[in-house]
Amino acid sequence: MAGRGTRLRPHTLTLPKPLIPIAGKPMVQRIVEDLTAGYNGKVEEIAFITGDFGKDVEQELVSIANNFGAEGRIYHQTNPQGVAHAIGCASESLNGNVFIAFSDTLFRADFHFDTNEEGIIWVKKVDDPSSFGVVKTDSEQFITDFVEKSPVFVSDLAIVGLYYVREGEYLRDQIKF
Repeated sequence: MAGRGTRLRPHTLTLPKPLIPIAGKPMVQRIVEDLTAGYNGKVEEIAFITGDFGKDVEQELVSIANNFGAEGRIYHQTNPQGVAHAIGCASESLNGNVFIAFSDTLFRADFHFDTNEEGIIWVKKVDDPSSFGVVKTDSEQFITDFVEKSPVFVSDLAIVGLYYVREGEYLRDQIKF
């Protein structure tokens, strides 16, 4: 949640998009609720990657994590350089099972999954994939390629911003700054 949320100004001048209340709760809280409900293990830590929104925002995020029995950790991405860079900013938290969620998208899904899988990327079939990052898959539904916002059709499976990685350490080692 390091972006500035320019399309939602003035609301996002002092508050990141994911903390804007939707039906009485911050969007990020709804996401944490759904994800923790679908995970069979204990959620030990919830890390938030944010821009410079101040201590009040950081305290609210830590409080959301604490409400789910997890430690809340704050990381800062001061110079946004994409998703991998943002994840890399939280490299200290990339240990063991790691679930990554973009915190500015509301969704409903069944989050029960096999934690023995090496990794999972959730996708959704869309009518017009030109404004999304998409995946290409083989006949067994294994991902073979990622394509970002292609003007030419390559796939209609849009990446929705939910990722599971069994070995966070491996992911951390693959992210190069």
